[in-house]
Amino acid sequence: MAAQNGRDMLVKIKNGDGEFVTLAGLRSKAFRLNARTVDITNTDSAQGWKELLPGAGVKSAEISGAGVFRDTTSDALARSAFFEQSAETYRFIIPDFGVVEGPFLLTSLSYAGTYQGEATYELSLMSAGAPSFSAL
Repeated sequence: MAAQNGRDMLVKIKNGDGEFVTLAGLRSKAFRLNARTVDITNTDSAQGWKELLPGAGVKSAEISGAGVFRDTTSDALARSAFFEQSAETYRFIIPDFGVVEGPFLLTSLSYAGTYQGEATYELSLMSAGAPSFSAL
């Protein structure tokens, strides 16, 4: 895979018409997959090495981003999702790699600005169910 532009990574939210709208103004985006482990180490474990139970842990996905506040349609969708604490369908696009899509809960939404600077925002999303992955 060739090097990719970070700006080509996109975070999108599904609107009421079933279309995905890009969250505007995001300058940085991140996607994380997590899996908790279940330790089954016991006195019979070979030489005291830790043993883990495959496939038994809780899995989750996280999306985060930060950027310039634009006050667009997508901002209104995100604000609404946060205040209603509704699980909305989000899509995270990784160029030349794949697309992750599924239900996420907006768990953190913050706005900031300096006197002689731009207004910014940050958000964090946590999976609220199993996301799907489609290779590009």
